[in-house]
Amino acid sequence: MKITRRYSDDEVFFVIAELEPAYHAAAKALAYTEVNGEWVDLYPRNTPHLDRIFQTFERAIEPMLRQTAGLAAVPWQAALHDLVRLLDGEGIDWWLGGSAALAVRGLDVTPRDFDLIVDAAGAIRLGELLLPALVQPVQATPDWFCGWFGRAFMQVRIEWVGEVNERADQPQVSDFGPTAARQLEVVAWNGQIIRVPPLHLQLAVSRARGLADRVQKIEAALRNR
Repeated sequence: MKITRRYSDDEVFFVIAELEPAYHAAAKALAYTEVNGEWVDLYPRNTPHLDRIFQTFERAIEPMLRQTAGLAAVPWQAALHDLVRLLDGEGIDWWLGGSAALAVRGLDVTPRDFDLIVDAAGAIRLGELLLPALVQPVQATPDWFCGWFGRAFMQVRIEWVGEVNERADQPQVSDFGPTAARQLEVVAWNGQIIRVPPLHLQLAVSRARGLADRVQKIEAALRNR
């Protein structure tokens, strides 16, 4: 694997070259684009802190790909503890989605990453707090289901969406959209309080995604309530 950077007049390209086939699916899952056998992401050339972000990307991309591919352990408990402590007292309106939201409830699920849902101000503030760990700058995404997106790697991949809109619940209700936000539940995990989406929405999403094993675990958790 070789990590390089290329430039056009207006853009900077982060390039992963000579990537082993074992990582191709992971690179695709991370939304890198394959171009002539290389995996690429690009950003406006005037993006703040881009040199620093590229340096972090160089260090983090291999462990991030390995974890995403299921080839390396994900130290999610230690990483989540550090993340929650970092966010404590910052005034960010955040909640936890995805598999990590199930794991903190005690379900036998190992997260590959952390999905945070925040408002617009929180998305920008997270980019400031996690600047030493950013592998992708916080960017406006006006034509998506959210207004902002960012990615960092701090032992574990951390992704956040800011200003999630109604598109997130179309064509069916998600576990990270406005419907979930109106029904958040609170769990106590390792002495820390974390807000998560309701289990019935995570069950519906897992069924839609064909995650049979996860469906069984959520159904068991609902029965044991």
